[in-house]
Amino acid sequence: MDYKKTTLNNGLRVITIPMPSLESVTVTVWVKTGSRNENSKNSGVSHFLEHMFFKGTTNRPTAKQIAEEIDSIGGIQNAGTAKEYTEYYIKCRADKVEIAFDLLSDMTLNSLLDAKEIEREKGTIIEEIRMYEDTPMINIGEVFESLIYSGHTLGMDIAGIEKTVGGMRRNDFIDYRKNFYIAENMILTIAGGVTEKESLDLANKYFEKLPTSNKAEILDNKFKVSQSAPKVKLHSKKKEQAHIILGYIADGKNYKNKYAQTLLSTILGGGMSSRVFTEVRERRGLAYSIRTSMDRYTDIGYLGTYAGLDTKRAEEAVKVMLDEHQKISNGKEPITTQELTKSKEYLKGHLALALEDTSDVSSFFGDQELFSDRVLTPEEVFKKIDKVTMDEVNFEAKRLFVPERVNLAIIGPYENDNEFVKILRWKVNL
Repeated sequence: MDYKKTTLNNGLRVITIPMPSLESVTVTVWVKTGSRNENSKNSGVSHFLEHMFFKGTTNRPTAKQIAEEIDSIGGIQNAGTAKEYTEYYIKCRADKVEIAFDLLSDMTLNSLLDAKEIEREKGTIIEEIRMYEDTPMINIGEVFESLIYSGHTLGMDIAGIEKTVGGMRRNDFIDYRKNFYIAENMILTIAGGVTEKESLDLANKYFEKLPTSNKAEILDNKFKVSQSAPKVKLHSKKKEQAHIILGYIADGKNYKNKYAQTLLSTILGGGMSSRVFTEVRERRGLAYSIRTSMDRYTDIGYLGTYAGLDTKRAEEAVKVMLDEHQKISNGKEPITTQELTKSKEYLKGHLALALEDTSDVSSFFGDQELFSDRVLTPEEVFKKIDKVTMDEVNFEAKRLFVPERVNLAIIGPYENDNEFVKILRWKVNL
C-alpha cells in the first residue's frame, strides 16, 4: 500500500493514500493535542472544543446545517478526542470528496464558538461523563490509567470532570485553539478512491488559510516511572459484575522492541485460543469477556488484561491471571514456537482485515505521522512482526512482568480492596 507525504507552504502535512479500486474516501484532520496538554483548571477542554466544532460556523451557522449537508451526500461525519490527539473525519463517496474538504476546513477555521451554544453543550458533555461513569466496561480504562499515571496529566479523564466542564468560558476555547490548532501541529490524511493530485489540489484550496506559529505550547511532561510496589485502585460501584484491568507499565510508541511486546500481549490474551482466555474463560468459566492489549502513548504505555467477572470469583480470576504472567516470565511454561507463529499471523491478519476500510487506513498512517519516528507501510510492519524472535518476547516478559510493578484497577460492589491487595502482596512474596 503506497502513500505520499507532502508539506504545504503553511506547514500542514498531507498524507495521501490512493486506493483506486474503492468508491469511498475518508478525509481526516488530525491535531496533535489532547487531554495530556491540559491541567486541573481546564481539564476536558480538548474534548469540549471538539464538540463545539459541530455547533456552527460562519458559513454554516447552525449544527443542523452542518448535519444536513453531510446527510445530503450520504456521508459519515464524526470526531474523537484522545490523550495526545484530536481527530475530525468525513467518510463519503469519492465523487463528493470536495464537500468533505469544505466542511472540515470550515469547522476547523471558522467555528463560531457561540457563548450560548457553549452553555447548552455543557449539559450534553456532563451527561456524556455520567454515561461513561455508568458503563464500567469502558470506564475501567480511565480508572486504570488514573492509577498507573497518578499525578500526571495522562491520568486525567479525557472528558474532564463536571466542575471543570461547568466552569469553561468562550475565551478558554479561543486560547486553546489559537495555541494548538496551527498548521505545523496538524496533519491531513486522505485515503480512498481519489488521486494524489486531486487530494493536494483540494488541500491547498481549503486549508491554505490555517494559522501558523513557531511552535505549539505542548507541555514538557514526560512520564517518569517510579513504581516499586504493587498498586490497587477500587472504584466502588453497585454492579452485577466486577470489571478489572490487571497490567504493567510498558513502553511508548517508538520503543525498539514494541512488536515483541505486542506479540507477548497477543499470546496472553489476543484471541480465543490465547492463554488467559483459555484458562480464565474456557477452563474455569470465570469471565465472558477477557482480553489483553497494549496501549501506548509517546513515551510510555502499558500491557493490560481486561475482564468482566462474577463479583464472588473476581479474586480467583486475578490469581489465575497473575499465574499466567508468571508462568511465562519465570520459565515454568515458556512460550512455544507454535504460539509465537500463531500470534504473528493473528496480528498480521487483523491488520490486513482492518485496512480494507478507508477510515482504518487513514488512522494507520495518521497515527504514525503524528507520533512515530518514521511512517511504515503495512508491508513493512508485517516484516517487522515476522522478524521478532522467541528470545525478544521472553526478554520482554521478564522485563515487564515484575511482581513489584503490577497494577490492578477494579470497578465493583466492594466496600474495600483488602482481598485484592492481599493477592498482589502474596504474589510479590513468592
